[in-house]
Amino acid sequence: MNSTNSTRVRVWDLPTRAFHWLLAAAVIGLIITGKVGGAAMVWHFRLGQFVMALLLFRIVWGLVGGRWSRFSSFIYMPWTILRYLRGGSRPEEHHEVGHNPMGSLSVLGLLTILGVQVATGLVADDEIANVGPLNKFVETATGLLATSWHKTWGQWLILGLVGLHVVAIVAYLVVKKTNLVRPMVVGDKLLPPGTPDSRDASGNRLLALAIAMASGAAVVYVTRLGG
Repeated sequence: MNSTNSTRVRVWDLPTRAFHWLLAAAVIGLIITGKVGGAAMVWHFRLGQFVMALLLFRIVWGLVGGRWSRFSSFIYMPWTILRYLRGGSRPEEHHEVGHNPMGSLSVLGLLTILGVQVATGLVADDEIANVGPLNKFVETATGLLATSWHKTWGQWLILGLVGLHVVAIVAYLVVKKTNLVRPMVVGDKLLPPGTPDSRDASGNRLLALAIAMASGAAVVYVTRLGG
C-alpha cells in the first residue's frame, strides 16, 4: 500500500489492546505455573480467574466496543470465508482492516478453547492437592473428566493455537511485509482514506473500565460459590 495515499486509522481501541496483551501474559503465566506445579498452582488458579475475567470482558466488549473489536466485524459467513480464500474479497468488506476471515477463525478458536479451559479448571480435581472452586457442584466422574481434558487436550490445543497465531504473524511480516504487532501496540494502521475507524474516546475507555470491574466482580462471586 502506498503510504502517500493512506491515512492513519484507529483500528484497535485501547481496551482491546490492553485485553490482548494482558491475555497473552496471563496465558504464558498459566503455562509456566501449570508445568511447575506445587506451590505455583496458587498462581495458576489466580491467573485462571484473571483469564475468566478477561474473557467475560471481551464478550461484552465484543458487543459494545470499537467497530473493529465487535464480533459483528469479524464473524463471517462460510461463503465469505470461501470467497476470501479465492481472493474475491469485496472493498466494502474491509478485510485488511481488522481480523480477516482466517484471522477471525484463529481468534474465535482461541477464545473458545480458553473458555473451555476456564470452565474445566473451575470443576477440576487432580485427587492430590488441587481442586477447582466449583468442583463440589459436579459429580466425581465429571470433575475427573474435566481434569483430564484440562491437563491434556485443552492444554495442547491452546499451545497449538498460540503457535499458529505466532506463525501467522511471522508469515505476514516476512511474506506480505505486513506488521500485525505494531497496530496492536499503537492502535493505528495506514489505510485508504475513508476507512471507518474505531471509537476510542475517553467515554469508551471509561465504559470499558466499568465492564472490566463488573467482570472481575462476577469472577469473585462465581469462585466464592464453592465456599
